[in-house]
Amino acid sequence: MAILNRIEIHPKVMLGKPVIRGTRIPVELILRKMSEGMSAAELLDAYPRLTRDDIHAAVAYAADTIAHEEDVFVQPSQKQTRR
Repeated sequence: MAILNRIEIHPKVMLGKPVIRGTRIPVELILRKMSEGMSAAELLDAYPRLTRDDIHAAVAYAADTIAHEEDVFVQPSQKQTRR
């Protein structure tokens, strides 16, 4: 399954958030609902335009996004104390 065939990012659709292609269903919504305990079957019932492949693509997109993010650690500056 190609994620790029299922996930779309367009500035005029949902403010540029990643959505399921051809819908206004954000990847974030799918992930949030699943994190709250909603099953794939419940998602499919609640959002009839979704398919199982769309749900898998949303999860794969999130995994790929996290895998390619960079963490930048900044040391807090040491405050100089006055004597």
